[in-house]
Amino acid sequence: MTENELKKLNRAELLELLLEQERENNRLRLEIRDLKRKLEDRDIKLVESGNIAEAAIRIHNVFEAAQAAADTYLLNIKKNAGVEPDPVKTGTPEE
Repeated sequence: MTENELKKLNRAELLELLLEQERENNRLRLEIRDLKRKLEDRDIKLVESGNIAEAAIRIHNVFEAAQAAADTYLLNIKKNAGVEPDPVKTGTPEE
């Protein structure tokens, strides 16, 4: 609306325009608030996903270390019992 058109409006019409703008302003504030909440929720989910991935990697490393310890333990038991260790499981080259 141009300045000349605004000058031609009466008081009631101007107040109606003002109220309409206020309603639009409130609607946009609510929309911004909702969008900010959604963005925060998404950020939290991304952080949690990263934490879960890191935890999975740590658990994987723990299992690898536990498996290596178990392999070493079994190898030592077999050596002490005089049993020939399996070259595939111990990682020693076959002869």
